[in-house]
Amino acid sequence: MIRLGIDVGGTNTDAVLVDDDKVLHAVKTATTHEVGDGIVTALKRLVTESKADPDTVDAVMIGTTHFTNAVVQRRHVAKVAAVRIGLPAAATLPPFVDWPADLRALVQGPTFMIEGGHELDGRPLAPFDRQAMKEAAARIRDSGVEAAGVASVFSPLNDESELEAAEILSAVAPGVSITRSHELGRIGLLARENVTLLNAALVGLAKRTADGFVRALAESGIRAPLYITQNDGTVSLAEQATRFPVHCFASGPTNSLRGAAFLSGLDDAMVVDVGGTTSDIGCLRHGFPREANSNVEVGGVRTAFRMPDLLSIGLGGGTLVDPADAAKIGPVSTGYQLTERALVFGGSDLTCTDIAVAAGLVDLGERKRVAHLDHGFVTAALARCHAMLTESVDRMKTEAGDVPLIAVGGGCFLVPESMEGVSRIVHVPHQGVANAVGAAIAQVSGEVDQVFQSMKREEALARAHAMAAERAVRAGAVRASLAVVDQEDIPLSYLPFDSLRVRVRVVGDIEAR
Repeated sequence: MIRLGIDVGGTNTDAVLVDDDKVLHAVKTATTHEVGDGIVTALKRLVTESKADPDTVDAVMIGTTHFTNAVVQRRHVAKVAAVRIGLPAAATLPPFVDWPADLRALVQGPTFMIEGGHELDGRPLAPFDRQAMKEAAARIRDSGVEAAGVASVFSPLNDESELEAAEILSAVAPGVSITRSHELGRIGLLARENVTLLNAALVGLAKRTADGFVRALAESGIRAPLYITQNDGTVSLAEQATRFPVHCFASGPTNSLRGAAFLSGLDDAMVVDVGGTTSDIGCLRHGFPREANSNVEVGGVRTAFRMPDLLSIGLGGGTLVDPADAAKIGPVSTGYQLTERALVFGGSDLTCTDIAVAAGLVDLGERKRVAHLDHGFVTAALARCHAMLTESVDRMKTEAGDVPLIAVGGGCFLVPESMEGVSRIVHVPHQGVANAVGAAIAQVSGEVDQVFQSMKREEALARAHAMAAERAVRAGAVRASLAVVDQEDIPLSYLPFDSLRVRVRVVGDIEAR
């Protein structure tokens, strides 16, 4: 299959053309203020330079930071209605209670607390108040909001209340998009409700973004199906991905990790991806990013759903260096304006790229523009960059022994030749566009993280496998190619009825045109 991978970063937009296990061509262009313009530019360059026939492309995979940026920058998020099912319990801390005030002011719409939900053992907490739900649905319809999040107490154990509430809401307010918490989060109510409301606030943006990507492909003459990269290192059909935009959070760094595994042939290693704005450090396990086990904050909101275990620091090719103090590096970056603001490109800002050019590590721009930099200053600044990366890699290690480190990203010239605790530093071909390579070679996944009760372990695992497989097929995978890549089951002794938490992830190949 010939696949086209695109990754839109804060500084650069990268595009690659991949034929099975071979990278045919790659381009790197500056990210534009209107992201779609940058994608069109990258696609046109890729098609022109590779002389590829657009009709031979079987699939297009795009990774984007749109949704994370929307939350972090407080832009393009929609007002949403919140429906919590759990009265007479779960009333002390209302929805949005722990959100930053500025984000809450943008997102919080009508909020409703309704009787229903379930106990920890799966029994009904209180009868579901259908009449109250119908009244809430009517008020949501009349309020004009376009999205709603529904969260019920212990819905990962029993989703009946959420399903019934969503059915009522769909009947009364058919134009409202609905996010149900049991499809996203884990058992804890507040963190699960938070990610549900974040997702609801981004659904509209996700649809507009996907439409923009489709238009960009059409302008480039490409008619292949569109996939969006997810934060577990896999992809999903665009129509499916727009339902759960939160699954795209941190998809850029995970693309880089998957690309690093593909280009290096290593399935178990540390990875450092040095971009133009940040450096992301992660860990590969069996060729996929290690998953975070704790709650993760996104834009100041505490969430509980699948996220890669990553450490990001403000160090990249465009990171600003204090001309008066070599130890003061970042976190502010020139971003996509690197080629306008850096000294070597005729700008007036001292960046890490300037330091690397002055040190002879990379040949970019005009070296004579940094010839005036003091050798001692350059050495000290470079040492500070090395120390920041070494410390970050050490923080992300989970074993005492030395491990290999794969260096990727357009700014990987900042990675030192050796590090304490690292057995070897692996540089790979096309390392500057590893993120786009990771997008291009990604498979489709389906995941289940659920508590099963009153059944034997084998039956619970079989059900989880079937559910995960069905989700993967809906996301665009070929059923015959599905394989289990991650599985764990944990008996929950504090719950009755032989409760077993099962997490299963399957991946499969995308369906050929």
